[in-house]
Order: sequence, then C-alpha cells, then structure tokens
Amino acid sequence: MFTGIVEELGEVTAVEDLGDASRFRLRGPVVTEGAKHGDSIAVNGVCLTVVDHEGDEFTADVMAETLNRSSLGALSAGSRVNLERPTAVGARLGGHIVQGHVDGTGQILERKPSDHWEIIKIALPADLTRYVVEKGSVTVDGISLTVVDAGPDYFTVSLIPTTLALTTLGFKEPGDPVNLEVDIVAKYVERLLAAGQGGAR
Repeated sequence: MFTGIVEELGEVTAVEDLGDASRFRLRGPVVTEGAKHGDSIAVNGVCLTVVDHEGDEFTADVMAETLNRSSLGALSAGSRVNLERPTAVGARLGGHIVQGHVDGTGQILERKPSDHWEIIKIALPADLTRYVVEKGSVTVDGISLTVVDAGPDYFTVSLIPTTLALTTLGFKEPGDPVNLEVDIVAKYVERLLAAGQGGAR
C-alpha cells in the first residue's frame, strides 16, 4: 500500500521492448536505498515489482495489461517519473490509501497559475466519474490530491509550490496523459450497496 506522497522525481534510463511486455530501468537514489528483488515501488502511481537493483537504479517488468491501462507505455529513456516506496506498518498515512492499481488515464486539459498555487483541470473517463467527488481524494500520477471541483467529465486539483517543484505535475502540459486511481473506499461501498440491493455479489 502507498499513500500518494511522492518521495522523489526519478528518471527512466532505458526501456526494453519484450513483445507483450516492457522492461523499464529507472533511476531513483531515494527509493532504491535498501531495495531488493521482489520489493514494490510505485512509478507514476503504478505498483511495479523490482526485478533487479544495482546502485541507484532498478528494473521492473511491465505487462501488456499495465501498459494498456496506464500511461507507462508512453514513457521513454529520459522521462521523469514520480517514485514512492510502500508505506511501513505503523507509519503516518500522509495522503490516503493508494493501491498502485491504476483505474484509467486522464488528460490534462488546462493549467491556471496564480501567485501561490496552480489549478489543473483533468479530463475524467466516463466510467470513473461516479467515484470522484468535491473535496474527495484522487491519485494523479501517484500523487494524493484533493478534488477542488468535480464536473461531469473532468475534475480540478489545486497544487502548492512543493507539489509543482517535486512531481511530474510541475511540468506536464495540456494534452499530456496522467494515471488516475480513484478512492478504493468508494468502490467497495458501491459494491456492498449493490449486493445489499440484490445486485453484484
């Protein structure tokens, strides 16, 4: 489990095409400290498994399902990525419960800067709109954010200078894709309510 508090901006150093999958090599001095084979690291909000680790770099295999469901397929050598290690049991939950299981991708529609923060408007896939509510939590490229406004096919988030400086949302432009993970609690509540009404079980 993750919390959506990005630990560092890492970099993709190589991408190997494996046919029905890809192998990524990524650099991240903070998240690789003490890393070992089998550990999990979130890359732009996608939970990946460490295959190999050497120095400040690690490799991870990304299967077709993940490439199709997320924006990782658009990454190449030199791309910057948000990195986070799983939260430790007993640690503070700084953001919200994040699984690292991307629900879909959105697209940055516009950016509105102000003196001390910036509003970003993001297109929202139709099948995810019911899970995104005003002042609720949403994960964008692995970043735990609070929804400012929830529209019929979009939502907005307000970013403080720290988020702009230390994550990919500081430099992404309108038209760029972002990974989205909605609040898992909302999905469980929906499922339980449907079961109680004689629906899905």
